[in-house]
Amino acid sequence: MPGKKLKLSPLKALRQSKTRAARNKRIINNLNFLEKKLKKTIIAKDETKIKELFHNIQKALDQAAQKKIIKLNNARRKKSRLAKLIERKKNYASPAI
Repeated sequence: MPGKKLKLSPLKALRQSKTRAARNKRIINNLNFLEKKLKKTIIAKDETKIKELFHNIQKALDQAAQKKIIKLNNARRKKSRLAKLIERKKNYASPAI
């Protein structure tokens, strides 16, 4: 096949796809790590650390939603559920006597 020319655009698209997938996976793994760390801190009942981690995870979720790595409602739902979890644990820790 002497006249056949190699198409470069599909190869470039493949490289871009792999790069984007790796970046998205790294961000999603970081979100999962932050969520697990926050839940462990809630169990340990460290108020200042909980506040700091919750702020960090809110920021990370908002950025991921803005970059369309996760959907906007997914980010909102996760933030809401984590906030409810923090409030539940806070109220449970101090029973009225």
